[in-house]
Amino acid sequence: MKSETTITTDGVLDEPVWQKAEILDDFYQQFPFDSSKAKSKTEVRIVYDNNHLHISAICYDDLDGNFVVRSLKRDFDPALSDGFRVIIDPFNDANNGFIFGVNPFNAQYEGLIANGGSFGAGAEWDNKWFSAVKREPGKWTVEMAIPFTSFRFTPGNRNWRINFVRQDLKRNEKSVWNFIPRNFNSASLAFTGELNWQEDPPKAGKNLAIIPYVLSEANNNFIAKTGTKTRFSAGADAKVAVSSSLNLDLTVNPDFSQADVDRQITNLTRFSLFFPERRQFFLENSDLFSSFGFSKIRPFFSRQIGLSNGNRIPIQYGARLSGKVDRNWRIGVLNMQTAADSSINVKAENFGVLCFQRQLKGRSSINGIFVNRQQTDKNGFADTSNRIAGLDYRLASLNGRWNGIAFFHKSFTTGVKKSNDYAHASFLRYDDADWSLMWNHEYVGSNYRANAGFVPRQEQFNSVTNQVFRESYWRLEPEIQKRWYPKSKRINNIEQGLYTSWYADSSLRTTEGVYRFSNQINFQNTALLGLNVSSYYTRLFYPIDITFTGAKPLEARSYAYNDLSLFARSDVRRLFTSSFVLTSGTFYTGTKQSLQMEMNYRWQPWGTFGIRYTGDDLRILTTDANGSATNVRTTLNLIGPQAEISFSRQLFFSAIAQYATQNDNFNIYARLQWRFRPMSDFFVVYSDNYAATNFAPKNRAIIAKLVWWFNT
Repeated sequence: MKSETTITTDGVLDEPVWQKAEILDDFYQQFPFDSSKAKSKTEVRIVYDNNHLHISAICYDDLDGNFVVRSLKRDFDPALSDGFRVIIDPFNDANNGFIFGVNPFNAQYEGLIANGGSFGAGAEWDNKWFSAVKREPGKWTVEMAIPFTSFRFTPGNRNWRINFVRQDLKRNEKSVWNFIPRNFNSASLAFTGELNWQEDPPKAGKNLAIIPYVLSEANNNFIAKTGTKTRFSAGADAKVAVSSSLNLDLTVNPDFSQADVDRQITNLTRFSLFFPERRQFFLENSDLFSSFGFSKIRPFFSRQIGLSNGNRIPIQYGARLSGKVDRNWRIGVLNMQTAADSSINVKAENFGVLCFQRQLKGRSSINGIFVNRQQTDKNGFADTSNRIAGLDYRLASLNGRWNGIAFFHKSFTTGVKKSNDYAHASFLRYDDADWSLMWNHEYVGSNYRANAGFVPRQEQFNSVTNQVFRESYWRLEPEIQKRWYPKSKRINNIEQGLYTSWYADSSLRTTEGVYRFSNQINFQNTALLGLNVSSYYTRLFYPIDITFTGAKPLEARSYAYNDLSLFARSDVRRLFTSSFVLTSGTFYTGTKQSLQMEMNYRWQPWGTFGIRYTGDDLRILTTDANGSATNVRTTLNLIGPQAEISFSRQLFFSAIAQYATQNDNFNIYARLQWRFRPMSDFFVVYSDNYAATNFAPKNRAIIAKLVWWFNT
């Protein structure tokens, strides 16, 4: 229903249009069961005017006790907080959409939904919208005003997909307006209702946002003995709506110092670890660029731009065009230029990506990508380049039970043989309430190069000769999982599964294998308890120090070992929560005892305080040249206390300390954020690094940054 009068977003539904709007109140329970109507009553209304989509919800609350609210900070974890969320697919393709939500204290949450929402929504995306909440005895009322300029939609499309999710952790219930089976994510676009417009949705009109920043930094590198250095920097981003569904992002001299710090992780895998993209410029429509390939065969990974071995590389400028051309076509074009940095021997480079997505019948699609990473000099493009061209097919059934991917990618690299320079893979998954079945195969050729991507398993490092060895590899990864639903007041379901991950070289000789029998009990109160029994096989191509601490390398040969893992998580609704994973077993020529533990206390709604710990006790039997055996013990510890405090919905403080013995580093990171107006922030960021062994200082920096969002 269209409103002809002004609607004030104040959490009070006193405008006449709200009284005339249709009430949507027939909600279904999704958790703990999906076979009944919701116990917590929710009433939703939708109206609009020329500039905003207005959504209201009355969330009735007839139980005594406090709400479960983790934080006042924007982009809170919706799974750990009471809240109301709206899911919108304005393209009506059941593949891409948006999510907007609030908790009972009006902390906002928004995100992008990609790949049909099977894995939820990414909350990294931010945009400008408005909300208000009024808490009263027995209910709390939500009012949202989402500008049509803040999300993308296809002009003239009168059929949108929509759903609403109510999280009531006090009652331990999640409910949805349109029914979703409990084995599916509540953000799944395969199970939405319809929002039918009686006339074309209002045009978004001109939508231009200019986002300049200014920054001042002081830093001291104690290892290089450079003394305290200061710098002043300025730059700007721009977001230009080419159409209501197509967006152009521009950046000049961007700086991402306010992005959250990466968590340190103890790495005993021999391969590089993946850390997600957190920088705002790369996030909108990021699935267009980042979802090609598999998690460990990525032809493009945006963290390759502006970062090298933990060092920041200056980005001079960048442009990114992405979005919907019409209902069936999405396109993405990216061009970014980085500067040379002689201090770390990095050349100037240009990154270019061209990709498309063509919707097929149902929810499936065909996707294509072309990636170019090329050195540049004062004359333009240099001769050194790496390029990838590839096609992906994505299967997604209308009922959400079948999902799959098949792809073929070929690389073109200066100085590399044009043979065995491709990668291909297939993935197929079936999921219903009782069974999950998965099949996966991968192949990566020895001459395949993804220099702007992420393919960690392609390289083997020979520490004796200090050389990198590349070998083709195959992978097969089948899994079968059964869910049981006992008639119990305490147990929601029991999951049991068999999982295999098998790697082989080009001659199909086994190089690595994992074989696991898993058991997990999911309780009605959100707690869980599980036990995994695993067997491993690893063939080392070269001698290697598996602890990466300078210990004596293991000899190159095959190893077989086993372990047992017990894990548990407490009720997440409690003020104090905890989880742990305890692993014990053999490890190469010795044994390994590991403990991963996390504890958090919620001082609601103002903040959370927690600590994470990972400890590994390794006892490795080594043999010297004379045949004498020695049992070498290595203890690795990673401790990370953290705090997040919300002084208000505009002022936030977060701090984390990370003590890691594996890389001999103690890190302190603290960030104060003041959101003085929508999407405009002032940050103060402090970071400090010390050697973990003697606490000698390594480097220290403090940054003040002002970001201002101007809208036309």
